[in-house]
Amino acid sequence: MNALELTYEIAKILDSKKGEDIKAIKVQELTSIGDYFVIASGANVPQVKAMSDEVEEKLSKLGLEPKRIEGYQTASWILLDYYDVIVHIFLKETRDFYSLERLWSDAGQVDLSGVLTD
Repeated sequence: MNALELTYEIAKILDSKKGEDIKAIKVQELTSIGDYFVIASGANVPQVKAMSDEVEEKLSKLGLEPKRIEGYQTASWILLDYYDVIVHIFLKETRDFYSLERLWSDAGQVDLSGVLTD
């Protein structure tokens, strides 16, 4: 599975857990830390943790383990590092505060319209 396919798979998993405002951006040309960011919001801490758990569980079944996980205890912003794809799962207020999409506004948007349910 290449990085773009993994990005799509992660977006689908987050969508299945009712993730809100799921976005993917291509940061490959801007940084060496990864190729894509997948960003999503949850309504509350239990949902944010459930989204993180689901990504980890589903990708583990595919033989993919994260290099690291940050922020799980407080769950206002959980980061799952899958090497080429970095997943950011936020509480809505935290996402609004940090505004990753604005910080990485030079990154190209990945079209998820064929991946996400409406």
